[in-house]
Amino acid sequence: MPTPAQAPRPGTVTEGKDGEIIVTTTAQKRFENIQNVPLAVQVVTPAQLEAQGVHHFQELERVMPSLVIRPADHPVNTNVSMRGVGTFAYAIGVESSVAVTVDGAPVAFLARAISDLPDVAMIEALRGPQSTLYGKAASAGLIKIMTTQPTNDLRIRASARVTADHEFAEQLSVTGPLTETLGYVITGGYTHWDGNVRNLVNGRRVGGRDTLTTRGKLRWRPSPELTFTLSGNYIDGSTAVGRPFVRMAPGARLRNEPGLTAAVVLPGVEIGPGNQTVAYNARSGTDYHGSGALLRSELDLGAVSLLSLTNYDRFKLYDYLDFDDTAAIPRRGDVREIGAFASRLFTQETRLLSRDDAALRYALGLYYADTNFERPFQRGPGFALSHLYATAGSRQVAGFGQLDWQVLPGLTATAGGRLQNERVRYTFADLLAAQRHPEARSSYAGHDSDDAATYRLGLTYQAAPDVMVFASYATGYKGQAYDLSTGFDQKRADGGPIRPERSRDKEIGVRTQWLERHLTFNTTLFDTHYRDLQAQTVEFFPDGSYINRLTNVGRLVTRGIEVESSARPSGAITLNANATYLRARYLSFPSAPCYPLQTAALGCVGNPRRQDLAGERLAQAPRWRFDAGAEYAPALGHGRRGVVQAAWRYQGSMYYAPRDPQLLQRAYHIADVSLGLRDQDRHWETAVFLDNVFDQQHYTSLINVANNFGNQVATEALLPRDFRRYGGIRVGLSF
Repeated sequence: MPTPAQAPRPGTVTEGKDGEIIVTTTAQKRFENIQNVPLAVQVVTPAQLEAQGVHHFQELERVMPSLVIRPADHPVNTNVSMRGVGTFAYAIGVESSVAVTVDGAPVAFLARAISDLPDVAMIEALRGPQSTLYGKAASAGLIKIMTTQPTNDLRIRASARVTADHEFAEQLSVTGPLTETLGYVITGGYTHWDGNVRNLVNGRRVGGRDTLTTRGKLRWRPSPELTFTLSGNYIDGSTAVGRPFVRMAPGARLRNEPGLTAAVVLPGVEIGPGNQTVAYNARSGTDYHGSGALLRSELDLGAVSLLSLTNYDRFKLYDYLDFDDTAAIPRRGDVREIGAFASRLFTQETRLLSRDDAALRYALGLYYADTNFERPFQRGPGFALSHLYATAGSRQVAGFGQLDWQVLPGLTATAGGRLQNERVRYTFADLLAAQRHPEARSSYAGHDSDDAATYRLGLTYQAAPDVMVFASYATGYKGQAYDLSTGFDQKRADGGPIRPERSRDKEIGVRTQWLERHLTFNTTLFDTHYRDLQAQTVEFFPDGSYINRLTNVGRLVTRGIEVESSARPSGAITLNANATYLRARYLSFPSAPCYPLQTAALGCVGNPRRQDLAGERLAQAPRWRFDAGAEYAPALGHGRRGVVQAAWRYQGSMYYAPRDPQLLQRAYHIADVSLGLRDQDRHWETAVFLDNVFDQQHYTSLINVANNFGNQVATEALLPRDFRRYGGIRVGLSF
């Protein structure tokens, strides 16, 4: 078998002889056939993304049924959940339980990854704890994004997309050789979408985005054994946010003031489930830009190969929000938020990999990371005042390894472990308190450190050439963090960071291929327990104000089954279907925050008011999720093929916050279709498409703001890209 340096590049679903399905993955930090990998991993290719209308990170949940992405008013607050577990937190320095890497390098925080996907080679979703090989921010899972690599011959790819609802997108990728030893990639993409919400105050559309992304790579191979790949990227963009009111009680008044009725503060807005209008008198959205560089060094020594990844990244996002979501006038109800997030990240990873065909395979590595965040923030002037400046940082050193030993023919034992030390630090200045009470303390600083160990054990049995069974036990870890948000005071400073998040995962899986590898059917059963999950809570006060708090959930469990299948019954037909059944619930959460309008009869008791969520289903954890796709490409003669594509997905009901009836998203299904024409060798393709064929309306997030409206029903929504049916045309060239 080839050495790691010689193995084929990952991530395409390719055709072997007679059209058999072959998928490669890098889930274990080496290139492998996914059918031989004892992990719950799903690989998605650019063709699958295009067929199911996935062009943005937030749309990945369309093709990954174990993934739920809940967007927010700006990307920093987006919650990505895997198997029902994620992190929703306003505090800087709190990492997501689902990590993201790009070309093997981690991103500092999720907002850096939430953008268009213009030059993707493949995307992998590794479900369950991945802390042993991928570190402290992968306690619930990992999303790996691989981008286009240099090629040995000139290749040009271009695509464009235009829709009837004011979206325009174009992408260009050029790759090839400069000399016999030097290759390159240049990619770029631009997307503009007006949005599907209208602001009646100024008549403009909101909810859309403008994004410019560029990436360049140089690959130098001075000898067959040595390769250097230097890549750089730049992103620049903006968003415009709109959160329409979909429910409001007739007697609701902003801040409970008699004159501030809905008719006054939301002029022209017709509140209801299908509302696509807002009335904002202040900007809501973001401006952001970022850049980074990654040096990948590979040395093939024959028996082993050495890999080094050196990564540096900077990112800055400015956020604006009409906090009261109305056209209220100043000093009565008008509140605006203005802030910024800035991050700097440096990482260095070094790996030593054995040959793929060795009886004892290993992957050993060292990892170093230094991360810094800044957060200036101000809110006012009407109510819920805040003015702060905070910084957070961490330094991590780790060593990791995994051994795969073929104990007997067909039977392989796996053992892996990671040891790490992390030091966290912060500063916090309450500028509002300093202005009001100059004599009192309003600035804080601190640091702490923690040692942690995680491990993975497993057995793999190759029962037949195309049948593999595995069982594994893995632990996960996410480091401690400070609660740096409005309300930080001496008590929080004295309390130090919140506890690390830990998980224990048991999995049994079967990987099979049938009918001469034209049919793939993979199944995974999982049982994962979490302790001290880091979660955002909100404490509401009678005057309508609130304070965000970061806390540890006692214990929770997620159990379920995941299925991935694909079939190629003929050269003209391709089918795929994926499903997840999930049971995710709290085992212990005795001091959970109450939701707005919750009464003592509904379980909200004590002072401060709290509820016990033991036995309740987790938020963002639908019991059932399905997605399926089909393509029929019959030959039409003269080197052309017709293309008919259909995609369907279903999501069961779920809560965006436990028990809150205002935040229940009911079950829905979405169907997309496209019809086109392509060249036999796929040098060109054009298609017309229609998304959300049956015009099924649903929400990607619901927000309960009853506390701002006199404790009367008031619910806002964030609308998905396909909230209403829309169509367009796409064109692609490849030569």
